[in-house]
Amino acid sequence: MAAMGAPPGMGQVMVLNTKTQRQTGREAQLGNIRAATAVANIIRTTLGPQSMLKMLLDPMGGIVMTNDGNCILREVDVSHPTAKSMIELSRAQDEEVGDGTTSVIVLSAQVLAQAEPFLLNKYHPTVIVQAYTKALAAGLKICEDLAIEVDVKSDNEMISKLVLSSIGTKFSSRWNDILVDMAIQAVTTVTQTTLGGMPSVDIKRYAKVEKIPGGELDDACVMKGVMFQKDTTHSKMRRRIENPRILLLDSPLEYKKGESQTTMEITEEQDWNAMLKLEEEYVENMCMQIIEHKPDVVITEKGVSDLAQHFLQKANITAFRRLRKTDNNRVAKAVGATIVSRTDEIQESDIGTDCGLFEMRKLGDDWFCFLEECKDPKACTIVLRGGSKDVLNEIERNLQDAMQVVRNVIYNPRLLPGGGATEMALAVALRKQGQALQGIQQGPFMAVGDAMEVIPRTLAQNCGVSVIRTITALRAKHATDTKCHVGINGITGKLVDMNELGIWEPFSVKVQTIKTAIENACMILRIDDIVSGSKSAN
Repeated sequence: MAAMGAPPGMGQVMVLNTKTQRQTGREAQLGNIRAATAVANIIRTTLGPQSMLKMLLDPMGGIVMTNDGNCILREVDVSHPTAKSMIELSRAQDEEVGDGTTSVIVLSAQVLAQAEPFLLNKYHPTVIVQAYTKALAAGLKICEDLAIEVDVKSDNEMISKLVLSSIGTKFSSRWNDILVDMAIQAVTTVTQTTLGGMPSVDIKRYAKVEKIPGGELDDACVMKGVMFQKDTTHSKMRRRIENPRILLLDSPLEYKKGESQTTMEITEEQDWNAMLKLEEEYVENMCMQIIEHKPDVVITEKGVSDLAQHFLQKANITAFRRLRKTDNNRVAKAVGATIVSRTDEIQESDIGTDCGLFEMRKLGDDWFCFLEECKDPKACTIVLRGGSKDVLNEIERNLQDAMQVVRNVIYNPRLLPGGGATEMALAVALRKQGQALQGIQQGPFMAVGDAMEVIPRTLAQNCGVSVIRTITALRAKHATDTKCHVGINGITGKLVDMNELGIWEPFSVKVQTIKTAIENACMILRIDDIVSGSKSAN
């Protein structure tokens, strides 16, 4: 120890636990960059219309077949902390804008990889991070200039092109026309206007996807109303009603049980009969309060006792019990009803009259309740039919992406050219701006521009064309024209003007991708110490 510069007679001092693994300085930074690149390489081939599918086996033996970036990374089990944070990135992108989950990982890994030569040349990470932040601000400004406005209400053709360019990269591109119409129809159905006059779109809550194996995908549709998998509580109840009056409850139609355990001692026989009679009268009273308002269909989230079924069936009322809260909310939105908590508080205004047809239908082995032909429904059910469960799951994921794209445009009606055109325009513009910068930050600033080229390059790779020729030609086109919309045709690999091909992407998705990728790269570059095994699990 004395030879190593410690005072003589001093032993080695251990601060950390001996089992702790620790990476510091350059070693940690370069390790992080390698981990990020490894994650990006998993999903690099799933970008663009000529993308490959990945087949993943989960621990339970189930299979997932998909080319959705977020879905693949969700199933992959990684141990490196940086790789985990990259996977989190794709999840955040999916929750925020619902599309661009593959691009964000590929771009972030490339931005990190561009920092490697600077780190090896002894650049300080904060210098690189400052340059990256400047490049991000400049990039967002360029996106603003490139964007075009679109009128959501009247320009249906543009929105169809937009959804097509999102679904075109997915497995379900064979059924593009059906899915595009379904996505637009579902989102416009559930779009509401808030008190401030802003549009509000809640796809998760009000657009439910019902996957029913069997049949053809051509049978899939967006219902003008809702459906749920339930059968009537009594076999004699009506199974088809036109213009039904629908009452929704979230209280049980059975005798109320005590909250705590109750014991009663009965000495006289007639007291027992009186008690049973009281229970029956309580249930009968509740049913009479319902029957007074003459509903045709009663749906409750809780139970319906046999006695209540008898009274309702006698009054020619169809009853459903134990419907999920979320389904009940959707029914309320579709038929214009209000969910009532107590039977003695029912008013005429609570009853839904907007439904045109109630019908029970059997699909496969199960009975489904259809509430169709609703007037101006604010909720809908999307029925998907298909050969196998795997196909249905993948189509559902693709449809969710398409619906998110429409939602993004309703919130922010601006578009950017797709096919790598925006990224190449950014790359050329950032390199041009970088030349005007002075000092040490010039290199990392221009490196962000180089990193942007990874998207058109990956598209060209996945098409199987000569990458160097294609990218050089694309770069030359963008260098001569600042407002150039030329990108790569993802199917043939040729250079095309995106206005002619009609490939557009929502402004919010593209901007979110760039922001997330660069900010995440900045955060990972700042890490200079990785300590693993810091706490033992007791």
